[in-house]
Amino acid sequence: MTDAIEDRAAADDRLAALLHRARGARTLLDAGREAVDLTLDEAYPVQDRLTALRMREGRRRVGWKLGYTSEVMRQQMGVAAPNHGPLLDDMVLRDGADAVGFLHPRVEPEIGVVLARDVSGAGLDLAAVADAVAEVRACLEVVDSIWRDYRFTAAQNTADGSSAAGVVLGPVLDVDPLRCHLVAVELAEDGVPVATATAAAASGHPLHGVAWLAGELAARGRRLQAGELIITGGLTAAPPLRPGHAISARFDGATTVTVHRPAGELDAP
Repeated sequence: MTDAIEDRAAADDRLAALLHRARGARTLLDAGREAVDLTLDEAYPVQDRLTALRMREGRRRVGWKLGYTSEVMRQQMGVAAPNHGPLLDDMVLRDGADAVGFLHPRVEPEIGVVLARDVSGAGLDLAAVADAVAEVRACLEVVDSIWRDYRFTAAQNTADGSSAAGVVLGPVLDVDPLRCHLVAVELAEDGVPVATATAAAASGHPLHGVAWLAGELAARGRRLQAGELIITGGLTAAPPLRPGHAISARFDGATTVTVHRPAGELDAP
């Protein structure tokens, strides 16, 4: 049993190191050749090791992202259930920022929440989560998978931090957290609408995802902490962020958040 645990730990270390090196070298990986037998239970320890490698470089974790909380995103990516990954300080971009250094980014509109206090435990109801929310924010997530053509299993995606790479933190939304599921969103590329949704697309209510995450972390002896940002999952399909173009989202017809990719940027080969 001890040998099996040591072998598993060594395999996790190797995969985390591979993911870390590949992103640093701007090398996309083939999901048909790497970690093909990885299970979801094995993926989160790999994710933890990858996060530790990044934090040794001086980066800080500032929150969490939820992936695949909407049916449209699960269908687009062929993933059956939600997952989560870390948000690091250098992933947070200002509204209107240039997205530089990404491999092959895609963008999705999301509801973000900032916590006023710690949240922990399984089975939390919406009122308990809402009571812990300090702010509801308009956000765009910039996802950027290490896996070529965004072809991956749920476990491979989870090991890679659920493709977490950037989040454009937009303005605070003037909405009661308990009613944030009613927020309407329109996604546009260069001002031309490409998709619409309401925030209820994320698990029926964005705070359901926060409650789910609190339970997932509690099962591993962890908790959500005051001040953390949680982005609650893409509300529409995620179009590519093409060089020389901008993607924006308008929330409730009034609040807009935008990200632009300079013309000189190139996708990873």
